[in-house]
Amino acid sequence: MAKNNDRIYKVIFVNQDQVFELYAKHVYQSDMWGFLEIEELVFGNRSELVIDPGEEKLKTEFSGVKRSFIPSHAIVRIDEVENEGVAKISEVKGTIATFPLAPVQPKL
Repeated sequence: MAKNNDRIYKVIFVNQDQVFELYAKHVYQSDMWGFLEIEELVFGNRSELVIDPGEEKLKTEFSGVKRSFIPSHAIVRIDEVENEGVAKISEVKGTIATFPLAPVQPKL
């Protein structure tokens, strides 16, 4: 397995009827309740001859983003992986149910 500072995480989440698969160096629980933070997104090597349009779309969408906050209920899966893969967006096929959360009681 990779050294502590070389860890790469594959984060899969749902966003507006699309499934995003991103690779990041840091993933942790946010101080904002109900959100997960991902930092230092990793994309494929720019010197490759074959360019994936899906990955290019993600690079454009997340260009200049230092940190992204993903709602916990949108997370499908997080894996620690040996190497980064190809970031991609795919359409939701079938039904993806959100994780059931207890309703928040307002403070009086």
